[in-house]
Amino acid sequence: MPTALTVTTDKMKGLADALASLTKKEVYVGIPEDHDRRTDENSSFGNAAIGWLNQNGSPAQNIPARPHLDVGVERVKGRIVSILQTAGKNALRGDLQAAEEGLIAAGQVGADSVRKTILDVLPPPLADATLAARRRRGHESETPLSETGEYKNAITFVVRDK
Repeated sequence: MPTALTVTTDKMKGLADALASLTKKEVYVGIPEDHDRRTDENSSFGNAAIGWLNQNGSPAQNIPARPHLDVGVERVKGRIVSILQTAGKNALRGDLQAAEEGLIAAGQVGADSVRKTILDVLPPPLADATLAARRRRGHESETPLSETGEYKNAITFVVRDK
């Protein structure tokens, strides 16, 4: 007489843990604190402040808004959504490592796009006085936010708990 044997493995705990871990994480693109400091030790104005000032502009300082953080992320929103969907599927399979790697990939795609957005020459063009001041300091770049490259190179991402 044939005998049937069925083995059932309960993976709900691992699945629940993976989903809980993933939903407690956030991805931030921009300037984290450890990338804020400028190489010019005399500067009390860090990279994050430079980014905020240029993202939003300052009429009082005659600085036009040059949105680059939100525009850069928006440009790759579809790719980021796709990456995060895959991360969610990996979490549903109980593969927490692959899910977290997806968060890292989404952050990298966002940061890369923000840096590329800066290099695409954000409008409006730099004022003649700004260009002249750059040349006096030995910089020829006419690209906003790219005089030394220090700000652009500070843009990265972090994955952290909510």
